[in-house]
Amino acid sequence: MTVNWKKSLFAVCDIVIAAYLLLAVTAFNNPEAEPANCTEVKIDIMQNAVEGFLTAGEIKKLLSQEQLYPLSLPMSEISPRRIEEALQKSPFVEKAECYKTHSGHVCINIKQRIPVVRVMADNGENYYLDTQGNMMPESNFVTDLVIATGAINRKYAKTILTRVANYIQQDKFWKNQIVQMNVLPDGTMEIVPRVGDHIVYLGAPKEIDKKLDRLRKFYLYGLNKAGWGKYSYINVEFNNQIICKRNKRTK
Repeated sequence: MTVNWKKSLFAVCDIVIAAYLLLAVTAFNNPEAEPANCTEVKIDIMQNAVEGFLTAGEIKKLLSQEQLYPLSLPMSEISPRRIEEALQKSPFVEKAECYKTHSGHVCINIKQRIPVVRVMADNGENYYLDTQGNMMPESNFVTDLVIATGAINRKYAKTILTRVANYIQQDKFWKNQIVQMNVLPDGTMEIVPRVGDHIVYLGAPKEIDKKLDRLRKFYLYGLNKAGWGKYSYINVEFNNQIICKRNKRTK
């Protein structure tokens, strides 16, 4: 009987290749080839121009309280979905994403809510508002934000204060210059500047950009020459005019 060595060689090669592929697939899917426990937790908090309240330490503390902090836990028992759900409950978290890697790492990406104003209303309420007008509770973090005081209810805060505060935060000059907004009982607004011994009356919180532009020009061409302590009250409510009340302590 004649042996077909060529066919035999191809058959042997096919068997070897099949065995290799089987071993490769088995090794890839074998949990024992990966770290059994979580060896590292990577927490990434998206940075913004305005500082938020969250740190990696706060995330670790929050997950530890829920018994979900994954470090050293078996990878098979770690649920990214449960971690995301726990983090989403925080009033300081806008979005949370979590996933596991084959190297034994658990990665957590956080998009935090960014505060733009602190509200200290006459009715006793004390809270922060984020860029979308959502309420955020008091925090131990010290922030250099505008403080809003006066006759503020939650509807006014969400629909009006948020809009004005966002405008201030996005303008480098006014972000540094305005330290307080005060809402009067009729809903009109005053602002207190960082520099200058005066209060600015904006009137109804409409066309804020135009009113602050008038005030900026008055600062540049008026107070720079007359002196920053000359007036105690500056009214920029009306178009094409600025009404000032002289400071009695100055001549």
